[in-house]
Amino acid sequence: MSSTHMNSTRHAVDGWRWTAARPDGNRGWLGMAAIALALAWVLHWSAAGAQMSWSELAAGMPQIGDFLSRSVPPDWSILPRLWAPALETIQIAIWGTLLSVLLALPLSFVAAGNLHSWHWLRRITRQFLNVVRSINELILALVFVSAVGLGPFPGVLALALHGMGMLGKFFAEAIEEIDDGPLQALRSAGASQLQIIAFGVVPQVITAWIAVVLYRFEVNLRSATVLGMVGAGGLGFELVSSLKLFRYQETATCIVVITVMVIAADLISNWLRSRIQQGARH
Repeated sequence: MSSTHMNSTRHAVDGWRWTAARPDGNRGWLGMAAIALALAWVLHWSAAGAQMSWSELAAGMPQIGDFLSRSVPPDWSILPRLWAPALETIQIAIWGTLLSVLLALPLSFVAAGNLHSWHWLRRITRQFLNVVRSINELILALVFVSAVGLGPFPGVLALALHGMGMLGKFFAEAIEEIDDGPLQALRSAGASQLQIIAFGVVPQVITAWIAVVLYRFEVNLRSATVLGMVGAGGLGFELVSSLKLFRYQETATCIVVITVMVIAADLISNWLRSRIQQGARH
């Protein structure tokens, strides 16, 4: 082996950097081995609890193949009937996102630790956002369906409430990461709390907020298609109806429409985010 190759190899090895401290001595390596064994036991325990069985999956592949064979080709004749539910799904996602933003904004200012000294209020607000965020949209949709009846409105309320918890957390964390210099300058000039938020906080976080809101709209669009399965309107209702009636070709058409909608929303959202980030750099 040439000296040049050996030097390049040694240089590549020397270029490695551990992300954590390397184990020191036998005790350190024994500790790492114990952690690895504990992790392996946790994985084995969770696999047993989840009843993971690759043999059952292999045995069920013929049934999956039978379902797919009955779904092909999709029944394109029902496309005109799907336009209204598809638009309804988009409307649910739009209003769910808008209401979640309006609800999350005031809570995020309270949950941020660098805008006020009331730590008890910040903790209560944070825990409230955690509780709201922990409840799945489907459960919220079932609650609102029982309250206001079937239709898209329960879906809007479910997405708005769950999104409030998610966006409130992200908004508050973005506020806590801003430069404190402009805030101190505004306070020294005698600015009110509202002026500090308007001229010191919002200009620093607006780009990150818009990116998060666009991502949340993508998530809401996907969730809105599922909420229809519990009677909250949209394409999900058509999807579950076709499944119950064993019209698998119609089911395939619904899946294709949902996939196209999600891909289109993802492309538009990525384009908008890139434009916003370019504008922020300039």
